[in-house]
Parts: sequence; structure tokens; C-alpha cells
Amino acid sequence: QVQLVESGGGLVQAGGSLRLSCAASGSIVSINVMGWYRQAPGKQRELVAAIASSGYTSYADAVKGRFTISRDNGKNTVYLQMSSLKPEDTAVYYCNAAPWVGARPIFNWGQGTQVTVSS
Repeated sequence: QVQLVESGGGLVQAGGSLRLSCAASGSIVSINVMGWYRQAPGKQRELVAAIASSGYTSYADAVKGRFTISRDNGKNTVYLQMSSLKPEDTAVYYCNAAPWVGARPIFNWGQGTQVTVSS
């Protein structure tokens, strides 16, 4: 079982930027899709961005044009560059893997990283 450790969250003002990292304890080269999810207080966890091994990317409408997902298979790491942050982006952010975009995540959830955007 691959362990996932998210980092890079913090407190930022609206309009600011953050870069999240997700380090996997094992190789991700054979994993088709890596995704970033978020869960805001009182809401369900949602997929915000995904990247396939082919390089194909998918984004939730709420973050299109503001977030960019990337992966470095050599470092077993997935990144989420977040720009033009809004208060509604406040949530705990998690990463996980899936066989295809939108499929049920494969691994146990990590601890996540808190992102707080102040207005």
C-alpha cells in the first residue's frame, strides 16, 4: 500500500498562490491517474484536478484556469499549483490515485494539507 503525504498548504489572502505537493512512498509510474481532492467543512470530498500518465489533465469547473496539476514520476510526486485563490477554495486538500478520472480512489487517504484563503 502506497502512503501519500501532502504538504504546502497554509494561510493566504484572496488572489494569492500556493503550491501543494504530494509525495508517494512508492513508485507512481505505473499509476494511471493521480488526483487532487478537497473537502471543505460540512461538504463532501470532491475531485478538483487529475492527471493521467499520458499527460491528460482534467479540472473541476470551479478551478479551471486557476489550478494546474503536474506529476514527476521520477520523484513519485504530484503537484498542484493554485493561483488566484478565492475564499471558497478553503479546504483540506488530499491526493490519491485512481484507475481512471472519476473512479474510486485506490489508496488510504493521507492527512491532507489545510488551505485557508482569507478575504
